[in-house]
Amino acid sequence: MLLRNNFGMRTRQAAFDRVWRSMRLALLLALVSLTASAGGPAERTALSLAQLPIPASARSLGFARYVASLNRTARRAEWQTVAIEIEASLPGLAKQGRLQAIRRSGTSGCVEYQVLHFDGDSIVKQQVIARYLTAEKEAEAMPKASLAVSPANYKFRYVGSLASAGTLVYIYRVNPRKKRAGLMEGQLWIDAATGQAVHQEGRLVKKPSIFVRGVELVRDTRLRDGAPYLQTTRVTIDTRLVGRADLTIREYPYTDSEPVVAALNSSTGVRP
Repeated sequence: MLLRNNFGMRTRQAAFDRVWRSMRLALLLALVSLTASAGGPAERTALSLAQLPIPASARSLGFARYVASLNRTARRAEWQTVAIEIEASLPGLAKQGRLQAIRRSGTSGCVEYQVLHFDGDSIVKQQVIARYLTAEKEAEAMPKASLAVSPANYKFRYVGSLASAGTLVYIYRVNPRKKRAGLMEGQLWIDAATGQAVHQEGRLVKKPSIFVRGVELVRDTRLRDGAPYLQTTRVTIDTRLVGRADLTIREYPYTDSEPVVAALNSSTGVRP
């Protein structure tokens, strides 16, 4: 009986280990999709859009600016050093945690993290947040052209426009031309003036593992003077055995002259 119980415990632990490894793969594919200028808001968002009378020529110009931005693979100078805050939770296990850090990217593309603060459960830190940081490093090093939300990989369908606070965005429904790992379906919101992707949401079209039921992604990018200055990413992974894993990642260009906690709190509205 003891041998049988030990075997059952080892089998269950091995299954959990595969779930955690699958989560890293899911995060990697999600990050590659997003850093390749992916995604877009869900279909339900399009239902409330105002159909503004936008000339086709204006939409074409905005879309052309977006496509041109895909060729800018180098990280902007002000994003070489970033204040980052990660909030993660495993609701099914009633576990959560929050990490604040500084991420630095060198000219060689190597990413390093300086962890400043963590509070919460160790299982979230080790199995969710640490795997996110590992996946982010791997995503930075991967070629993204094959996963970029570009005309080569996706079909685009214009579904409407939205004007808010003097800003005009064009909304496109995006669907992969082929169902491949790392591609997603959803919508892409493009800032009309700059061609920047300002809101992205969707789901991966191919499950990365039998232990993952689905992966949903959202990324909001705020612009200042036509350039990104605050980025919020939300990833939800529905897994077997451990249930849902939720992550919210806030990133903000950082200079060593300011306290990172103050920078994050003032830019995101998050209280320490």
